[in-house]
Amino acid sequence: MTHIGIFSFQGDFEKHERMVLGLGAKATLMRSAAELAHVDGVIIPGGESTTIGKLMHAYGVLGPLRSKIDEGMPVFGTCAGLILLGPHVVEKNQFRLGALDIEVERNAYGRQVDSFEADITIDIFGAPSIRGVFIRAPIVRSVSNGIRVLASHEQHPVLLRKENILASSFHPELTDDPRVHEYFLSFIN
Repeated sequence: MTHIGIFSFQGDFEKHERMVLGLGAKATLMRSAAELAHVDGVIIPGGESTTIGKLMHAYGVLGPLRSKIDEGMPVFGTCAGLILLGPHVVEKNQFRLGALDIEVERNAYGRQVDSFEADITIDIFGAPSIRGVFIRAPIVRSVSNGIRVLASHEQHPVLLRKENILASSFHPELTDDPRVHEYFLSFIN
């Protein structure tokens, strides 16, 4: 059985857990690097990226997680998780993994009151579109070669893939549509 570790420092990690369990996989809420040895893939949920980065650093997770990603462990980052996966955050110096060569601007759509939902077309899924929930969402300003843009909203990439890494600026765990999580689970052999 596929076993997914979900970092539970902050954010809606329980909603990710519900999605993973609903797809028939095992889910473990994690806070330590030692737990990485027992999972097949990892989800980094949304929340506040600076806080999550500091906690990952304090708990000794950043280095071991980066090593696992480099070795091919599948990882899925949503919103703050996407920010943490990138090496370049506009106007912000914070802990990050640097595993996905993108430039990200935090909270680029605005403050909490500017959060919104939008229909997102993801060609690899076909119809219908996915409801994207954007909460203080980042904007991906640039991507390097080798990164596939799977979906965009208003000309900005919102769902990206590079090999074993999946990242979204929206929150698919806040809907009842499991297709993004199902796609991530397909990364695991």
